[in-house]
Amino acid sequence: MNKADSERMAGILEAMGYHEAAAELEADLVLYNTCTIRDNAEQKVYSYLGRQARRKRTHPHLKLIVAGCVAQQEGEALLRRIPELDLVMGPQHANRLEALLTQVDNGQQVVATDDNHILEDLTTARRDSTICAWVNVIYGCNERCTYCVVPSVRGKEQSRSPEAIRREIEGLAASGFREITLLGQNIDAYGRDLPGITPEGRRQNTLTDLLHHIHDVEGIERIRFATSHPRYFTERLIEACSDLPKLCEHFHIPFQSGDNDVLKAMARGYTVERYRRIVNRIRERMPDAAISTDVIVAFPGETDAQFQNTLNVVEEVGFDQVNTAAYSPRPNTPAATWTNQLPEAVKVERLQELNTLVERVARQRNARYAGRVEQVLAEGVNPKNPQQLMGRTRTNRLTFFAAEEPEGCRYSPGDLVAVQINSVRSFSLSGTPVQ
Repeated sequence: MNKADSERMAGILEAMGYHEAAAELEADLVLYNTCTIRDNAEQKVYSYLGRQARRKRTHPHLKLIVAGCVAQQEGEALLRRIPELDLVMGPQHANRLEALLTQVDNGQQVVATDDNHILEDLTTARRDSTICAWVNVIYGCNERCTYCVVPSVRGKEQSRSPEAIRREIEGLAASGFREITLLGQNIDAYGRDLPGITPEGRRQNTLTDLLHHIHDVEGIERIRFATSHPRYFTERLIEACSDLPKLCEHFHIPFQSGDNDVLKAMARGYTVERYRRIVNRIRERMPDAAISTDVIVAFPGETDAQFQNTLNVVEEVGFDQVNTAAYSPRPNTPAATWTNQLPEAVKVERLQELNTLVERVARQRNARYAGRVEQVLAEGVNPKNPQQLMGRTRTNRLTFFAAEEPEGCRYSPGDLVAVQINSVRSFSLSGTPVQ
């Protein structure tokens, strides 16, 4: 989501006449798009800002901007901490960057963190890739997980219309993009704020309806979506992913903890049994589907036995990839005020144990690719080996392969290539193109 916001803001700056500087400390305008999901991400922001603030004292023309979630969280407090800032803007204001910079040019120090209806802007994103594109479909989040700062910094849910989303995807296809990833903090909530009920009484404009609506856009070969919430992941969605050929067999569904009491304390709204049923149903319909997830260890009050339950779920489910984190207290969240916080040493120990298991399980899961032929969408050149291309399988496995076959056939970014897998690692594959 942050990468998509950055692409939009970079596009706006380029449309205003800015171009990318050779180095951060040489730029006339520096914009930090920030994350506050964990404390270490937030602390990096202040480290970067300190260098730029010192620079601005001798280069007063420098425009210094903090955007994103730290900006939304701290607001005017950022100006008191770093008075050299020109603009503080939350993620809901990304599309207003030009108007806000006009106020800065008029001599104002601007804070834009009020609730804002997110404006449609489909023309200015500067895409980092020419093959794969992010497409926002819903902004914000209405959930109230007790550890999570996202609802307070990204605001309430705002779904884009199906028509606007399809227009953007059609424009991407016309520009040569081959794959899109639909984005939402809680993408399964898509359409809850849009009108529409079928004659049978079913809500229209769900994520499943959207997938059907965009599936036939000519030129787009692959469709992905993230991030899903187990509470809202439906049988109808699983059927659509199985039936629609462009939908990739990869699902990112955070489970966060393998213990029901911890899940209840997190206010996640589902049980471990419910999560297992979702995974089982996906694999019934799509046996080779890849499932990735997010896990938090050392949540306040988590016992050794509850942590072991999380390890058990990782082992039993056999995730293809797991984003792991030790619990980090965040401002304005209930869990941050609880007295049963766990020591840092426990957090480090549990995170290390989990990461060791995650790598082993991922290697076991990846073993199934050995010797198989997989369809890989070439996304670019391997930066460590210019003779190789890199891309992903439909199941989201990063794969490296030779750009040229012995017979002389040469592949380029954007090509769909049949690759025979001959080397398997925990988090990537290597192979040889086959005719």
